[in-house]
Amino acid sequence: MLPYINAPFEYVGSSLGTSADELKLVFTFYLSFPLAAVLKRIPDKAPWQKNLFIIAVSLFYLVGLFDLWDGLLTLMISAYGAYFIAAKIDSPFMPWIGFVFLMGHMSVSHIARQRMNDPSATDITGAQMVMVMKLTAFCWNVQDGRLPDADLTDFQREHAVQTMPSLLDYTGYFLFFPALMAGPAFDYCDYSRYISTTMFTLPPGVDPSKAPPTRKKRKIPRSGTPATIKGVIGSLWIFAFLKFSSWYAVDMYLSDEFLKYGFLRRIWLLYMLGITTRMKYYGVWSLSEGSCILAGIGYNGLDPATGRAKWDRLTNVKPMEVELAQNTRAYLGGWNINTNNWLRNYMYLRVTPKGKKPGFRATLATFVTSAFWHGFYPGYYLAFILASFLQTIAKNARRLIRPLFMTPDGKQPLPSKRYYDVFTWLLTQAVFAFTVAPFILLTFSSTWLVWSRVYFYTLIGVVASFAAFSRSLPFRRHLQKMQTARQPASSNEDIEKVAKEEVEADLKRRQSALSVNSNASSVRKAPTLGIADDPEAEVEEIVREVMQEIEDRRRRGSMMQGFDIKAAVRDKMQEFQKGSKGALGGVGGIGKSA
Repeated sequence: MLPYINAPFEYVGSSLGTSADELKLVFTFYLSFPLAAVLKRIPDKAPWQKNLFIIAVSLFYLVGLFDLWDGLLTLMISAYGAYFIAAKIDSPFMPWIGFVFLMGHMSVSHIARQRMNDPSATDITGAQMVMVMKLTAFCWNVQDGRLPDADLTDFQREHAVQTMPSLLDYTGYFLFFPALMAGPAFDYCDYSRYISTTMFTLPPGVDPSKAPPTRKKRKIPRSGTPATIKGVIGSLWIFAFLKFSSWYAVDMYLSDEFLKYGFLRRIWLLYMLGITTRMKYYGVWSLSEGSCILAGIGYNGLDPATGRAKWDRLTNVKPMEVELAQNTRAYLGGWNINTNNWLRNYMYLRVTPKGKKPGFRATLATFVTSAFWHGFYPGYYLAFILASFLQTIAKNARRLIRPLFMTPDGKQPLPSKRYYDVFTWLLTQAVFAFTVAPFILLTFSSTWLVWSRVYFYTLIGVVASFAAFSRSLPFRRHLQKMQTARQPASSNEDIEKVAKEEVEADLKRRQSALSVNSNASSVRKAPTLGIADDPEAEVEEIVREVMQEIEDRRRRGSMMQGFDIKAAVRDKMQEFQKGSKGALGGVGGIGKSA
């Protein structure tokens, strides 16, 4: 650490009631703006100078500001270890070896931070989590570069690394200072195109006069305005967090003061705890995205509608989509977007054998990866498991209740739909206020205490919803009859037409699933943050496979009297778990959170 650099942060922190490390972390996000402007002005023809500048700034952050010598060593071990694995191991298992190495190394940091138990101190785990996403993707990209184009999807072909980068380029990539401490993560191909400025080349057929404006001879378009907007938005979120965090502190929820309020007021306070915590992430991610935009790497081509440059390549959060979400998937889909993309592209779609659609194994592997990547606090797992149940309930509600507020053809909303929208928004926000509390409280005892003080309202709602939507009770059948009654009477010709269309659509889906270049998520949506899009369908898939195995044994004449179906289900579950662990390279317990 540089001499005396801590003094001003300690002085300001003591007056604001925050730690020096927290202030320094926010300071790095703001300092990255002018430094990104300097980076942008380094000549395009000298990428080595840009790399050196990036590395120097990151070293200043890690060592000069935070004195994280051990943290720097941790990053170097992970980064150069992954580089060695990618360069020296020429095997289809290379990406999984890199995955196990990186996740295993990160788990050590998670455990160390959990033992330290000081949320106000800055350590290397946040930066390491971002780097794990970047480097596991790098290993896959290198592996894709060794395969024939015919074996790759469009995404894999676009992101493949054909030749190993130089150590200077690679170091600049994993130490890219605007995204060092909190992300966003991005693939090596994005950095390579940025540092070589090929990212800014106009697509074929585009009129050069329509190119976004630049300064002097630079190829990087001017990005001061969108970067400033992101900076202002991030600052507003940070300011709001500082104000609200003094009103909605975690200690209050664990004290007897929380018991002074009535039930509805407690739910409101729990909701405000969640939104206050999210304000911090909204602010940090907006600031880091703003500095990435100013540096130029946030460029995402031209908007076909306006012809202007788009700067949303590294968008990591959409606050309004989260806060106005009316269902589980929308809530999770607007949060930590780059982590979602990483889990989808480098786990969910990678564990699926070629020519097959993703299934339960892919979902389980994604869930395990997401959970371990976040860390080992019990709160993370409580939140993930509860969110999985909520996803199932939301699916059932959307299938059985929402159509009642739409026209019979399902294309237009009825006037009553506005009440449905308001109700589902209130319900989603109230339910997630309960669900995300473990992510904030972290420990099981604190979570259980706070949940008990709001009478476990979401857990009770989950049990009641599963009962209501079950096929054994009349409520589900009643909803289905209501939908059927709203449909106009159809002639035989109409029925035959619809049946034909369904058969053709099903055939197209099957052909798409078997196509090498198909997007497998078109057949089944990928999990969001590791949470299955349709957990009920995943369970049904297990049952189908078990029943198929029973049928196969019966056909072979090997079905013995007294065959234990429960044992078969248990064996099948163990087989899935082993398959998932095998896909993870034998990982049995690695990971962390953000």
